[in-house]
Amino acid sequence: METVGIGLLTLKVIIGFAALFFLILATGKVSINQLSPYHLVFVLVLGDFLGESLYENKIKIFHFLYAAGLWTLLMLAIEYLTQKKKSARSLLEGNPSIIIRDGVLDREMMNKNKLDINEVASLLRLNSVFSVREVQYGILEENGQISVLLKSKYDQTVKEDLNIPESEVDLPISFIIDGEILLDNLQERGFDHEWLLNELKANGYNNEKEVFFADWREGEGIHISPK
Repeated sequence: METVGIGLLTLKVIIGFAALFFLILATGKVSINQLSPYHLVFVLVLGDFLGESLYENKIKIFHFLYAAGLWTLLMLAIEYLTQKKKSARSLLEGNPSIIIRDGVLDREMMNKNKLDINEVASLLRLNSVFSVREVQYGILEENGQISVLLKSKYDQTVKEDLNIPESEVDLPISFIIDGEILLDNLQERGFDHEWLLNELKANGYNNEKEVFFADWREGEGIHISPK
């Protein structure tokens, strides 16, 4: 493969950097969390254009500028459509989805958005929420993050404002995921299968197959999201 001269390589890097910088200014997307799916694809493809151009001498600067410019114009056209047309915005960026209501997971919305319980739990932990029972509303945003509105009794700012003394913190533990009992977790907390079935029946469930998700926390007991 023919090597690229240092002068040409320097010029391509500068032009590529300028193109990416212009993209950031044009779209206002300053972090990865702000990128919608089509924005992410755009950045990846533009980066591939730049990478190919840097190490291929036969790819001229004009060809790179044309490809990057055309790709940028297409992206800006889509950006314009999403700002002006609600239908285009819904199609290209998606709509927020409420996947948690009053501490209960919405299985249908999770399936629609291709989310499983472990992914939701991970996204909640990124918001410093360790149990779905703490959430009044959980909204899945277009960028894949979850916005959380906590129930009032779990809102720490309220306790600080009222000078309520701090209490010991206990992490919740999952007992049932998608109808399957996690026996190791159950035994870790000193419970058995019979105890769990009694708890389910006390809450109106015949068995674990009727439960989508259930966790337990010291002092608050079991919390259940039905299928």
